[in-house]
Amino acid sequence: MEISDREFTAQAKEMINQLSIVLRNGHFHNIENDAVLEAIIKLLDIINPYIKTEGFLRIDLRGDFFYVNEMRIRYPLEYLLNFDFITNEFRKRDLGSVSFLLPLEIKDMKIFLDAFIKAVQSGMPFDEMEEWISDITHIKIDKLKKITQDEELDKRQIVKKTYFGAVSFAKGIMKSISAGEKINIKKAKRIVESMVDALLSEEQLLIGMTSIKDYDDYTYHHSVNVSILSIAIGQRLGLKRKHITAIGIAALFHDIGKTEIPKEILNKPSELNAGEWEIMREHPFRGAISILRLKGIDKAAIMNAIVSFQHHINYDLSGYPILQQPMDLTFYSRIISIADRYDAMTASRVYKTMPMSPAKTLGFMMEKSGIDLDPVLLKFFVNMVGSYPVGTLVLLDTGEMGLVYEGNHIMSDRPRVMIIADSQGDTGNGFVVDLADRDSSGGFVRSVVKTLDAQEYGLSLAEYLL
Repeated sequence: MEISDREFTAQAKEMINQLSIVLRNGHFHNIENDAVLEAIIKLLDIINPYIKTEGFLRIDLRGDFFYVNEMRIRYPLEYLLNFDFITNEFRKRDLGSVSFLLPLEIKDMKIFLDAFIKAVQSGMPFDEMEEWISDITHIKIDKLKKITQDEELDKRQIVKKTYFGAVSFAKGIMKSISAGEKINIKKAKRIVESMVDALLSEEQLLIGMTSIKDYDDYTYHHSVNVSILSIAIGQRLGLKRKHITAIGIAALFHDIGKTEIPKEILNKPSELNAGEWEIMREHPFRGAISILRLKGIDKAAIMNAIVSFQHHINYDLSGYPILQQPMDLTFYSRIISIADRYDAMTASRVYKTMPMSPAKTLGFMMEKSGIDLDPVLLKFFVNMVGSYPVGTLVLLDTGEMGLVYEGNHIMSDRPRVMIIADSQGDTGNGFVVDLADRDSSGGFVRSVVKTLDAQEYGLSLAEYLL
């Protein structure tokens, strides 16, 4: 009997989670221990019926994600620790995939588990493991595929093209609206779909692009950054693609009301006075009206208008516009509010030339959890950007200074870092190191000592990222 994608995804999550439990129990107990045997039996109860139906089961680790029979499996919050564990254990053994070609018996899993545990102590863990399970012809393993430098550069070029194409589109639609011209809603959807595609394949690279804050074109970059961050939250929540796309479109248009704010207020180089703030605070309402005028009233337009109206209303219903009576904040609004707050606080503005560092911004947002921001969605967001978000300047225990270049959601305190100054303070073109790398004794090669303020050092993150 054929199962739906939703049913398969749920089963696949259980498979990976239970395999992780087997491996974890095997680390702490003898293989003949009752806890290990019980975990193995439960795993076989999950995977064998599927193998009988489909003929095989293949589990791949690609980048930061698992694929089961070519379907990407999102990290469920309730299984996050087990997914983190099994990801790290696969990497330690240079293990990229495991294929089960026939239904398994308990003795098969015991041999596999024994080989898996012993292999990590070998200098060539994958080769040793492959040798030790060679007698089980219906279990096959493959090496973890390494990304070459050329592949890395190609991916970055595609992501950059996607990002700047979206910024150019955002600039165009806002100028068109200001001029009273019609805009192409279908093109907006295509732009957002391209960002969804980029995020599904290269999540960390696209999120990293949101660290590029253009001072002169702030509004356009901000709209795209909020769209990307909102899409990423939706992806982490396991939403369907059509809903992720809808969130991205709503986020792209969330600040459209600013097209009706006088430029002398929008671009004022100093703090706004009380009267100017009153006008600025009209942009959510004006945005809602503008969206409904764009293409008439339909379900999508109404949702986008509601998001525009609500994106500055806090979780406790404070903020602006001031409500005459309580209202429920939509799910989309609560997501976009988090993305909007983070991007705005980490950017330079005409009236705020010293942005808050990404790490400090997350700390401030956590203080507002349950007051300004949805506490559950905020936890997802913090886990997504990591302990040291892209763009954070860090001092390492080697004396080197680096910029966080790419996050690591498996080990959030061990991102990839671009070294921009050595222990003597000499600067260079920058090379990237992975803080998850270990030395021959098993210790970490580099670790973060503390975060620094990039503005104090006059560093331009965009120069390094691009």
